[in-house]
Amino acid sequence: MLTIDLRGQTALITGASGMLGRVIARVFADCGANLILHYYHGREQAEALAGELRSKTGRRILTAYADVTDAESVAEMQRKVAGSAVGMPDILVHNAVIQYEQKPLLEQPLADFDSQYGSCVMQTVHMAKAFVPAMIKKGAGGRIVVINTECAALCEEGWSAYSAAKRGLDGIVRVLAKELGPNGITVNQVAPGWTVTENDRRNHTESRPDYEATVPLRRRGTDEEIAQMCAFLASPLASFTTGAYIPVSGGRVMPGI
Repeated sequence: MLTIDLRGQTALITGASGMLGRVIARVFADCGANLILHYYHGREQAEALAGELRSKTGRRILTAYADVTDAESVAEMQRKVAGSAVGMPDILVHNAVIQYEQKPLLEQPLADFDSQYGSCVMQTVHMAKAFVPAMIKKGAGGRIVVINTECAALCEEGWSAYSAAKRGLDGIVRVLAKELGPNGITVNQVAPGWTVTENDRRNHTESRPDYEATVPLRRRGTDEEIAQMCAFLASPLASFTTGAYIPVSGGRVMPGI
């Protein structure tokens, strides 16, 4: 029976203190991975998650602070990771993002466009520069999984800064997939739709009928379904998949050929 087996691998998850990041971390730990849990504002959440996963799974877990929009901050995180018992990652999951209130382009502050670009595109640039050289040196390949969004394909009203940044991210990922392919490193994107999270379950807002009517499967996806796709792409089962933009949106986005 096929299983998603990440034993012996170390995964660094950015934004691991957030709602989706925590679920990705739990799924990866269940699959056997040791973890580096990145946080920016959420130190308490990251430390609590680390304790939970150590207790439940026995995995090696490290928490690490960084501002992923700043090259030196990411470099400092790399130095901490390199000197730790967990060691350098075999898998990178770029999940952290800054999001702003949905507004028409004419009302969106200019600073939001720069900030979205920094948290989407430049995060992947900084993380690649900091961690990919060690992957290449190790010579065992590697995995990079980047969280994009259905918004990048749909470009709907009110999402100008977010859509622009995520479309820029798509270009960076495709270039990186071609550049790192000869080293056996795959680079793929997971593009969630409007996902059910812990907050929805707490507030009983899992169902959004107006949105669900636009989804062929007639429901919202869950955070665990997003995390499972990330784990698949990080695993040996996806060893010949790279450069892909994979919507996990119930059919709301269907990329053409």
